[in-house]
Amino acid sequence: MQFTPSKLNAFMFFKLPSAFWSGVRVKSISPEVCEVTVKHRWFNQNPFNSMYFAVQAMAAEFTTGALVMFQIKQSKKSISMLVAQNKSVFTKKATGRITFTCNQGNLIKETIQKAVATNEGQTIWLTSIGKNEKGEQVSEMQFEWTIKVRG
Repeated sequence: MQFTPSKLNAFMFFKLPSAFWSGVRVKSISPEVCEVTVKHRWFNQNPFNSMYFAVQAMAAEFTTGALVMFQIKQSKKSISMLVAQNKSVFTKKATGRITFTCNQGNLIKETIQKAVATNEGQTIWLTSIGKNEKGEQVSEMQFEWTIKVRG
């Protein structure tokens, strides 16, 4: 699979339909950064007239996971990936369009290189920051990914 926003959004439609139908969309991806947006609307709301936390988590997790998949493909190795833990902090109501950004592609690349060199599983904590249209942070989510070379 090529790593373009349209290919990743198609992947999401088939493999993560709940994220797709909640409005989660990849806006950009590069080796270092992935941006995903989601707009607060009736379908993804909570009873407090803001975006449900799980929708924010899906968008944030996708920024980190897409970068891990991107770097695994670049390595040309068979590598498994799985979320082991996550942490979240919510600082403001999530209304309007929220953009989640992870900019740790280089750290992911280094971790994958270490997993390949040592043939030992590695863990990495990745952070995704969610900001509203005014640029105000609404949430920060961290995901611990496990990375292991297969075979």
